[in-house]
Formats: sequence, structure tokens, C-alpha cells
Amino acid sequence: MPTETDERERLIEFPALKEARGELDARRKSLRDILAEAGPDYDMTKIKSVTGDNAAKVKAIQDLNEEINERKQKVDELLVVARAAAEAKYAEDEPEHKGLSEDGDGSGRGPERKDGGNKSLGELFMGSQAFKGYGRGSGQGPQAHLDLDVGKILKADFLTSAGWAPESVRTGRVESFPTRPAPRVVDFLPQTTTTQAAVVYMEETTFTNTAAETAEAGSYPEAALALTERTVAVRKIAVYLPVSDEQFEDEPRAQQYVNNRLPFMLRQRLDLQILVGDGSAPNLLGTENVSGIQTQALGTDSTTDAIYKAMRRIRDDGFAEPSVVFIRPSAWESVRLMKTADGMYIWGHPSIPGPTTVWGVPVVETTAVTATKAIIGDYTNFSELAVRRGIDIQVSNSHSDFFVKGKLAIRADMRAALIHYRPKAFAVVTGL
Repeated sequence: MPTETDERERLIEFPALKEARGELDARRKSLRDILAEAGPDYDMTKIKSVTGDNAAKVKAIQDLNEEINERKQKVDELLVVARAAAEAKYAEDEPEHKGLSEDGDGSGRGPERKDGGNKSLGELFMGSQAFKGYGRGSGQGPQAHLDLDVGKILKADFLTSAGWAPESVRTGRVESFPTRPAPRVVDFLPQTTTTQAAVVYMEETTFTNTAAETAEAGSYPEAALALTERTVAVRKIAVYLPVSDEQFEDEPRAQQYVNNRLPFMLRQRLDLQILVGDGSAPNLLGTENVSGIQTQALGTDSTTDAIYKAMRRIRDDGFAEPSVVFIRPSAWESVRLMKTADGMYIWGHPSIPGPTTVWGVPVVETTAVTATKAIIGDYTNFSELAVRRGIDIQVSNSHSDFFVKGKLAIRADMRAALIHYRPKAFAVVTGL
């Protein structure tokens, strides 16, 4: 027994839709017949309804499949129009839609049907040339006008400015401000904890080895050793953000957003301090400014050659093995784009990932390092980040006049000391 939906669908059939459905069914049947000829093993030699070699038969199948797709799309478009018309017609059967149209003579009866009744908007649309001719030729259909008294049906323009404003809902994505990426420098330093306000250690500053072969009853050569106490103060990195009470109360995600961004700011600043901090209180002393580190100028060398020479200095004079190279993306660019004389990329085609090491040592691209320098060192064995207190976040409304203004002060800080135990285990390449 037909359902209500079936009955409404049955009322929307029109010539253009029938024609499009017929074309689609015909091509589907043709493809089905060709594949039936080929059999379950798709043997192209068995197909007799298509002339040519196997390649030509495969091409014919592909073309037929493309035609099916095009006609299916056309049928779908016509069905949208047909269903819209059916909905309009069906709506006229509901009591609340009776008498919607007027005929312009003040009677309120609307345009009359041939059978003496009033024509609805849906019936006028279904009887128009725009609906009957839709889908023929270009697929756009002819234009048609409905005989309606606009002055009586539309008493005033119903615009978004004076009517129902459209609602737009945020996607949930928060696009962060373009800044240096997530910290990576700190990942290459050993981290420990301390309970002191400073880290104190002893550094051997004098080592005179006079050991030598000595004749019987001869004098022993005198050696010399000296130790110097070194102190590295714990420094604090801090930040705070004022936030209104309403911001956290009305937007549940705001608190998590702030909780994520403030610690990120601290870690980002720590990255910078590890490499270029000047050591003047309250700054940490970064590698670049440590007294006694190795220096290698670029000069006429390539970037890779200068980096290798700096590594050699670390091995020769610091008796250490470099564990990482920190370099700006702009400086690393010349390495990634190195080509042979005939134009071939040495580090691989642009479609493949570039090198992540140089001379076997990991490379970290970061804008925390000075633009014209590369910093290299044995951070694994001769550096340490001693953390006095990890990142701590606190909230208060007692700052300034925040209490009477309904505001919160959210602060985040951390305390740590940065130690370079053997300066000669580190080097900087200049002039990049």
C-alpha cells in the first residue's frame, strides 16, 4: 500500500525528469550488458558489442561510466526541484495554508482554478513554464512569472536587518598568534632538581701535566692542579595575565586556553635564555655568552664546512662529542638547497624530507638562536638545567583594584639554574 511519501513523490514527475531517468537507465543497462559479456574474470576478448582492441574496450567502459555519473547528477538536480514543488503542493492541503494568495480584487479568494477553486502558490509554480521546462537544454530552464499581487502578499520587505537575523556559530577552532613554535631547545638538556637558591660546584681550572720519563735518582717533574668554586644562581621566569570574572564564567574553554598559553610562554622564554641569555640578573647565562666557549667564523667556508670545523674544535680542545646543533631555519636553508653542478639537490628532491643531521649530529631549527649564528655543543654530558620549581600557576583578585572591578590576576612562573660545566665543550659559528 503506498505511503504518504510515495503519494507525494508520485505527484512530482514531469517530462524533463522522466527523460533524464530514461537516459540514466539506458546507460546503466549498456554497462551491465558489456560487463556481462566480459564475464566474472573481465576478459575483454569476450566483449563483442564494442569494437577495437582490449584498450579500446576498457576506454569504452570508462567513458560509459563517466556518462552514467553525469546523468545521475542531472537526475539528482531535477529531483530536488520536483520534491520542492511537491512540498509546496502538499502544504496547500494543510488548513493553515488555505487562502494564502489573494487575487488582487480584495476578495481574498486568490487566483481561481479552472474547476472554480483558488490556485495556491504551489499550484502556480507547478503550472509555470519554469517548472515544466526545467532541465531541458542547458538545464537551467526558462524564466516564468507568477501572477501574484505582491503588494498584498508581501506587505514589507522581510530583510535580515529588520527581520530574522541569521545565526552564526563558531567552529571551535582558536588560531594562535604566529610565534616561535613549541619549545625544543630544552629537550636536549639533562634536567635535574635543586632545593637551593643556587647551584655550587667545583671546576678544575688548572691542570698541568708534567708526567715524563725520569732517570734513576732523577727529580720528579712537578704537576699543578687547581679547583675553583663556581656558583650559578637560580633565576625566575614569570608572566601574568588579567582576566575578567565573566570571561571564565561565560566561556568554559577560556580557562583551559589560558592555562595552556601561559606555560607555553614560559617554556618559549626558557628556550631563548638557554641559548642567548646574557647572564645579567635576573637573566640566565645562555651558551652563546658563556666565557671560554669555542668560536668558528664562517669566512669563505660553506655552512656545513664551518659547522664541521666547530665540531672539530670541540673534539680537539674540549675533548667532548657534540650532541646537537641549534640553527635558524633561514641559515639552514642554504644547506637544504645545496645542488650539484648540474642542478641536482644533494640532500634529496623537494618531494622528500630534508636532512635532520649534519655530520651525524642532530640539527634543531629554531628562531631562539641568533640569526647569524649556529650553536653547537655536548649538551648531553656538560650542561644541566637544575629546576628549583617547575611551572606554577596561581590566581588572585587582590592585585591592585581587581577585587572591586571583578578581575583576576593569573600568574605563572618557574625557577631554574642553567649550568655549562665545560665551556670548551661548546662552540658558536659566526657570520652565517
